[in-house]
Amino acid sequence: MTQTDKLIGTVKGPGELPHEYLFITKDNRQTRIGEFVYYLAREGDESRQIIGTIKGRRLVRNLPDTFLADPSTPPSVVSALIGLDGEIGELYEITVETIGYFDGTLKDFVNPRIPPNAGDQLFLASSETLANMLSPKRSEEVGSAFIGSLLTRKKGDVPVVLSVKDVVSTHLAILASTGSGKSYTAGVLVEELMRPFNRAAVLIVDPHGEYHTMQSIQGSSLFKSSDGYQPEVKIFTPDKIKVRFSSLTEADIKYLLPEGTSDKMLHFLSQAFRTLTDSPMAERKLWGYHDLREAVVQQKYGNEGKSGDGGNVSSIEGLLWRLDSRFDKKDGIFSDSDHIELRELFAPGRCTIFQLADIEQHEQQVIVGALLRRVNKARMLTVRGDALPNTENYLPYPVFNLLEEAHRFAPAGASVVSTNILKQILSEGRKFGVGIGLITQRPGKLDQDVLSQCMTQIIMRIVNPIDQQTIAQSVEGAGRAMLAELPALTKGQAVISGVAVNTPVMCRIRPRLTQHGGETFDAPDEWMKWHSGGEKEKREQSEALYAKPEKPSEKIGGFRI
Repeated sequence: MTQTDKLIGTVKGPGELPHEYLFITKDNRQTRIGEFVYYLAREGDESRQIIGTIKGRRLVRNLPDTFLADPSTPPSVVSALIGLDGEIGELYEITVETIGYFDGTLKDFVNPRIPPNAGDQLFLASSETLANMLSPKRSEEVGSAFIGSLLTRKKGDVPVVLSVKDVVSTHLAILASTGSGKSYTAGVLVEELMRPFNRAAVLIVDPHGEYHTMQSIQGSSLFKSSDGYQPEVKIFTPDKIKVRFSSLTEADIKYLLPEGTSDKMLHFLSQAFRTLTDSPMAERKLWGYHDLREAVVQQKYGNEGKSGDGGNVSSIEGLLWRLDSRFDKKDGIFSDSDHIELRELFAPGRCTIFQLADIEQHEQQVIVGALLRRVNKARMLTVRGDALPNTENYLPYPVFNLLEEAHRFAPAGASVVSTNILKQILSEGRKFGVGIGLITQRPGKLDQDVLSQCMTQIIMRIVNPIDQQTIAQSVEGAGRAMLAELPALTKGQAVISGVAVNTPVMCRIRPRLTQHGGETFDAPDEWMKWHSGGEKEKREQSEALYAKPEKPSEKIGGFRI
């Protein structure tokens, strides 16, 4: 016990569950849901602080209604008038969930299963005590990510610092309703990953163009180090994103075809695809879309509409039309030879942003699926020693992939080509150093197998009952009491649970070091600005600059044209 630990109540007895107990207190202000308290218990020759978190409370004695009837007269005045000064007041029964004592050697909590006795004193853990227990890392330590501070204490009193090793190796989910601060929080995490004490290799899949402001990391003194380290930010706009056609699977190509493609057409496509992938040329990865097209054409026979077996000309022509409309584009995303090398995307100390805002959603899903397959394959081959240095599949460091709008890439109840590779990485990526971070505003629309494999969760305000139920069923680390607090959280507040923290905590997210790119537009302010004098003058100058010159008028038949 430290000198600042405060005596706050007395143990009443066991709670409803084996790991719960009750205590009685008069304090209604410091016994908030998510707060930390402890009792003292002996284990062998040592006295232990058995930490617990408050998960519920109820009023067991309150003031008589007559004391509260007149709002202009304080209840204390009424009680003093009848000689009960100091003897009447509210009493609260608080439910605590036991966590255990903190083992400094293990740097984790150990539950000795020693319940408190009725009448034991209960203490409010001091900020100093909690700062040494709740986070597995210290701020600015190698492998640390200072994400914010404990919500139930003054701002900055108890830092919440995540273990980057656990975030990357066992994956992360950031879940929040629109406007609750999920992208802002993701930006805070990326800032920490790019600091000199982490120097991570990060790729952000950005469907809305919200993360371009991360570019200000470059050149900022906050991210430099004395050994010359300076993080790099690379942004790939849609016109720079290229996917080599031969890196697509048969399922990718079929997925991109329009609805109404018949089973017969898909059969001919499968035959053509197998012809190419089973050939020696496939091993050298020299084939492209037109090779596939030619393999489809070679299957033509007969002439439908004439006597005989009819042939397959119309089916082949229909398939070719569908393939051409998707893949035969001069400046399209899918290329016969070009694609972005993994060494261009990933490097320690580099944050790469894939901007997909102007790309159709089916293509986004194929792009992400193809990229993750390449990354996973490269890491597997490199870890096993099967990839030679300076070859395409050589990736000699772990990587972290952050997917915004994750429900697009692994939707619940839908067959999407990016889902399977996500499931594979989430289940096996720990062995090969491929980390995944999922960000979504609709947990209920995210595949539950995918969500359940993210072992660290940052959960912000969630109002939708379906999303709340999904979180309760899929997220094991967060206590039910904390999840019940989700609708009451305000912007920038979160419940953080899982392996990257020692115990679930309610956190106040720290301010960003870089500008946030996902701010909501203030529509009335923009409308007013449109009518301001300065904006009108700019528009008039612009219109005059780009106005087409008038043609000389002519008179025909007495009319001017």
